[in-house]
Amino acid sequence: MAPKKPSAPRSKAVTLRTASGRSTAQQAWLRRQLNDPYVAAARAQNYRSRAAFKLIELDDRYHLVRKGARVVDLGAAPGGWAQVAMQRGAAIVVGVDLLPIDEIAGATLLQGDFADPDMPARLAALLGGKADLVLSDMAPNTIGHGPTDHLRIMALAELALDFAMNILAPSGAFVTKLFQGGSEREMLATLKQHFAAVRHAKPPASRRESSELYVVATGFR
Repeated sequence: MAPKKPSAPRSKAVTLRTASGRSTAQQAWLRRQLNDPYVAAARAQNYRSRAAFKLIELDDRYHLVRKGARVVDLGAAPGGWAQVAMQRGAAIVVGVDLLPIDEIAGATLLQGDFADPDMPARLAALLGGKADLVLSDMAPNTIGHGPTDHLRIMALAELALDFAMNILAPSGAFVTKLFQGGSEREMLATLKQHFAAVRHAKPPASRRESSELYVVATGFR
């Protein structure tokens, strides 16, 4: 059964019953969570996080997760994207994150650093060959300074791309998160050199106020 797409809540906004002991930022975060239809939908459909709907929406548009695909999920915690990949017919899903991830039926989840020199060979062994799809929803801890945060996520995205180009099978696909900025020109040039199509996408599940967007590269060559 296809996942139900969240819709905007029709009821009045939920308010916090008490702000006692919470900072202004904490109050804002809780208020946003309480009124976010994607948070409610993720809970109702047993996804690990609202981020699962970002991959669902990207896959609906670009048909990334093929039946029988071998998928690597970088920065996989808490596991929402791995759940979606399994649900959509991937044969093998291997996720890796610095944080521990609770088990997901059918997926292999590793705690470790994907940038370790031995990780590509380790993941390839678990996949039984090259990957058809490499996913990265990784983001750095932000500090609120736009240029710095942008450079930090670009560094992660470039590491993910380097990893992907070493493990992808011909015609494979790569998805990574970026922040809107302007220093990704060099990375985009590399993507266009090695992939048949490179697109930017901001799925509806991305919050409007967020500067995040995704690069979707298909047809690895």
